[in-house]
Amino acid sequence: MAASTKILSPDEITQAAPAGWRMEDGLLTARFATGDFATGLELVARLGASAESANHHPDVTLTYPTVTVTLTSHDVGGVTGRDIALAQQASEHAAALGVDVAAD
Repeated sequence: MAASTKILSPDEITQAAPAGWRMEDGLLTARFATGDFATGLELVARLGASAESANHHPDVTLTYPTVTVTLTSHDVGGVTGRDIALAQQASEHAAALGVDVAAD
């Protein structure tokens, strides 16, 4: 999916979002069960590097033992391909660290 500024429909989001990501209050959200603070911090660092590279920045909450990531394109007021692309990168970073999406 191209990382565009077009606001995606709920169906488009459902089809494109990585496993474990879902819409909550208009935001694309995932919680990663890091298991410990150091792993969470590493996940946040990797996500931060990806966000800087993309010039598209998520809201991130780091707690023991979870990292919560929320994405939306504030400039257009909804979830876009940019958010899907960064969600995919976040999921890839998590997988590389052996981290799963947290079950709620």
